[in-house]
Amino acid sequence: MNFYKMQGAGNDFVFIEDFNNEIEDECLLAKKLCDRHFGIGADGLVIVRKSEIANAKMVIINADGSRANMCGNAIRCFGKYVYEHNIANGDRFSVETGDGVKDIEIILANEKVRYVRVYMGKPSYDGRDIPLNNMESIIKTDITVDDKTYNMTTVLLGVPHTIIFENDKEYDVILDGSKIEKIDLFREGSNVNFVKIIDETHIKVDTWERGAGATLACGTGCSASVVVAKKLGLVHKDKEIFVKAPGGELVIEVLGDDVFMKGPAEVVFEGKLSL
Repeated sequence: MNFYKMQGAGNDFVFIEDFNNEIEDECLLAKKLCDRHFGIGADGLVIVRKSEIANAKMVIINADGSRANMCGNAIRCFGKYVYEHNIANGDRFSVETGDGVKDIEIILANEKVRYVRVYMGKPSYDGRDIPLNNMESIIKTDITVDDKTYNMTTVLLGVPHTIIFENDKEYDVILDGSKIEKIDLFREGSNVNFVKIIDETHIKVDTWERGAGATLACGTGCSASVVVAKKLGLVHKDKEIFVKAPGGELVIEVLGDDVFMKGPAEVVFEGKLSL
C-alpha cells in the first residue's frame, strides 16, 4: 500500500487511499502508522475514499486511534492531495467529512499549489452541539480544575474547542491542556487553545488536541480562536486575522456566521507500507 506523509503548518498526517473500503481496522492502523518510533509518525491518519455526495471523502483518525469529525490542517492537505492526484477536476471542489461537506479552493502560484482555502462552517456555542454536560453554554466562564481557575469559552467548529486567553496569565499547553480536555463538563472531551492577542489583526495560538496532544498547529483550533476573539471584541470584527501557531501561520476570515481558513499544505515524503 502506498502512503504519503503531508503536513500543514507542522500538523502532520499519513495519507492512504482506500477507494474499495478494504481496510478492516482503521483505528488500529492509525495507532500503528502514527507511532513516531515504530511507525511512520504523525498526528493522525487520513484515509481518502469515494463519496456519493462530494468529490471525495476524508476520514481522519487521531494518533491514539480515536476518530475526529474534522481537522483544518488535514483538510488543507487533503485538498492538495485531491487536486494533485486528479481526484477532482478544477481548483474548486467539495470534500465530505464527519462535519458535513466542505468547499475547497486551490490557490496557485506558478502553476503549483500555494495555499488551500477551506470553508470551515458555522460555529455553535450551544451546549447540546458541543456537547456539554449540565450547561447550556460556556462563554467567558470561570471553571476550576485541580484548584486552578480558567476563564474559558467553548465553541463547536467541526470539533469542540475551548479557548483561554493568556495575555494576563501564562499557561502550560501540556499540563493545563491535558487537564482541561477531559473534565466532566465535556461529554466527548475538548481541544484546548491558549491564545495571546498581539494586535487587532494578529493572534498567537498554542493548541492541545484531544487524541493527539500538543501539536504544532490546529486549523480548527486557530479558526475557533479567531471566532471567539471576534465575538468578545478582542480583534478587528471585519478584517482577516493572521494566526501564528508554533508550526506556521494561518489566515482566518469570518463573513457573517461563515468561517474560512487559508494556509499552506506540503508533501513531506512518500513510500510503501509493509503491513
